[in-house]
Amino acid sequence: MSISIGVDVGISTTKIVGIIDGKVVKPLRIKATDPITSLYGAFGKYLYDNKIELSDIQKVMITGVGAAYINKPVYGLPTYKADEFLADGLGAQYESNLNKMIVVSMGTGTSLVECNGTDIKHIGGIGIGGGTLSGLSRLLLQTDDFDELVSLAKGGNISNINLQIKDISTKPLPGLPMDATASLFANAQATASRADIALGLIGMVLQAIGSATILSSLNTDIKDFVLIGNLTLLPQCKQLFPVMEKIYGVHFIIPQYSEFCTTIGAALQAKMVEENDESRIL
Repeated sequence: MSISIGVDVGISTTKIVGIIDGKVVKPLRIKATDPITSLYGAFGKYLYDNKIELSDIQKVMITGVGAAYINKPVYGLPTYKADEFLADGLGAQYESNLNKMIVVSMGTGTSLVECNGTDIKHIGGIGIGGGTLSGLSRLLLQTDDFDELVSLAKGGNISNINLQIKDISTKPLPGLPMDATASLFANAQATASRADIALGLIGMVLQAIGSATILSSLNTDIKDFVLIGNLTLLPQCKQLFPVMEKIYGVHFIIPQYSEFCTTIGAALQAKMVEENDESRIL
């Protein structure tokens, strides 16, 4: 067995996946107090859970903000730094079975990567993402716990937060249904419930990301957008993005392993590097 390992190292969370004969093997996520502990904890558990020996591993490809803290080979294995934007594109292509798309990596902020076959390039992004959601939740709800926020939002009513077309017009405007958003948070009152605020915050972040993605495609013929990253786990994605699809005639795709696409793409880069590649960690 010959396996390539992809590792997306965060400051406190690490994601790891193996690829054997072109197939993904059970992605795993581990939390720890620092990137080194997180990396080695994830690596050890992944090998143990999947009965993988060190001798089975061909290359280790690491990416993510925590990769900057790694300056020696992982367990003495051939270890390389993977390009994160290329990893986004390769992972999204693998998971979506599409070659042409814009990849929307919804992390702390949001980056946009355009893919056209083997031409994969970073085209921009916005400083709105999971970090925005966490910060505003701390300020307005006194929590940044992801699960608590999702649970709260289930009881929210978005019409108590956002101004909608139906609030300003007696009939639909061209191309806009009555429940389309006219202005985010414009309907919010000081008496708004925590549930309404939670739903409003999630909707604001997701709508901003969706709108930025659509605008980024205007000078192209791309209509397929692949969403990756932890925010794809928000249940509101399955409610909000289909509405934007209908309004703008585009297609938002959340693949099976959406939160692990960058990790998968890092592992896929193993076949692109040589033993003397300058990205190798000596």
